[in-house]
Amino acid sequence: MQIELFSLHAWQFALSHFFSTGGWVLYLILVVSFVMFLLVLERISYRLFSYPIQKKLTLVQLNNENLAVKKLSIFCELDLALKSQFSLIKSLIALCPLLGLLGTVTGMIQVFDSLALYGTGNPRLMASGVASATFPTMTGMAVAVAGLLFHNRLSRWSEFERHQLQLILSKNQGI
Repeated sequence: MQIELFSLHAWQFALSHFFSTGGWVLYLILVVSFVMFLLVLERISYRLFSYPIQKKLTLVQLNNENLAVKKLSIFCELDLALKSQFSLIKSLIALCPLLGLLGTVTGMIQVFDSLALYGTGNPRLMASGVASATFPTMTGMAVAVAGLLFHNRLSRWSEFERHQLQLILSKNQGI
C-alpha cells in the first residue's frame, strides 16, 4: 500500500478534520491570517521591486531641489511609503490570539454543555472537548508568531532604510 502525501483527498480530509476540531473560530483566524499575509507579501514585493526605483527617483529629486522644505517633503513621502501597512499588520497579529481565545471560550462552553447533558462519567468526552477547545488558541498563537517574524524583519529593514535616507538628507541640507 502506497501513501500519497500530496493527494487531493488527503488534503481535503486533513483540512476538514482541522476545521471540525477547532470550530467556527478557525475560519475567522483563516481570514485574518490570509489578509495579514497578503499585506506582508505586499510589503515584501514593495521592498524588492518598487522601493529601489522609488529610492532612486527620490535621490534624484533631492539632488535637483534647492529648497530645504521641499527636500523634507520628498523625504517624508518616501518615509510614509516605507511605513505603510505596518500598523495594520501589527493589529492583525494582535487579533489572532484573541480570536483563538474566543474559540477556546466557546469550546469550553460546549464542553460544559456536554458535561451537563451526559454527566461527568466519561473522562474521554471531557478530554476530547478540552483538547478541541484549546485548539483555536494554539492556531491563533502560531499564526501570530509567524506574522511577528515577518513584521519584525520588515520593520527592521524599514527603519534601516529610513536611517540611511535621513543621513542622505542631512548631508544634502548641510545639517
